Amino acid sequence: MLHRPQNVIRIIAYSGIFLATGLVPALALDPTGDWRVADGVANIRVQQCNGSMWGAVSWERDPGGRDSHNPDVSKQNRPTLGMPILLNMQKKPGVDQWEGQVYNGKDGQTYSSTIKPVDPDHMEIQGCVLGFLCGGETWTRVEGPIPASPASSLTRGPKPTKTTTPKTVGAANPFAKTSGQKQPTTAKPGDSVGDICLLPDIAGFTH
Repeated sequence: MLHRPQNVIRIIAYSGIFLATGLVPALALDPTGDWRVADGVANIRVQQCNGSMWGAVSWERDPGGRDSHNPDVSKQNRPTLGMPILLNMQKKPGVDQWEGQVYNGKDGQTYSSTIKPVDPDHMEIQGCVLGFLCGGETWTRVEGPIPASPASSLTRGPKPTKTTTPKTVGAANPFAKTSGQKQPTTAKPGDSVGDICLLPDIAGFTH
């Protein structure tokens, strides 16, 4: 039986739509931005610093926390606000997944970790001890994606030389640093963390 012209046109149109949708790759999911942890006690700002993803506490429900469980005694009095949580996460080829380490301030331990956005507003984080006993949770987005840090070039190389005369940007700035170092930029009023790539523990690639 011969197809009527209208049917032929309809079949060609449907075929074109099918081929077009099949050839368009899925949009990559962006892990950067601010994320609320599962129990709601903190937000973690995830940002790209020199090609790696890092995450630091950008907000806490109960202000004034200290890293009291850190095995490094010299860090047990540091504020939890601005504390690095996701450490040097590297992207796995071909998938929206990053691998590195996560610091758990509740026990002061660092674990192997994977982060994976599951949709634009949710991200799964998995942490393992010695490759097993894995656990995880889902974080919820509270602020949109952010660009790579303009200070990325500062996060490699030798640590900045300390001087004896500190240069502060106000007495209340918790991230005041020595002369020659930039301050974390503040994206909006009330944001005391700003560009996390400029935080000392991330800028020096130490934790």
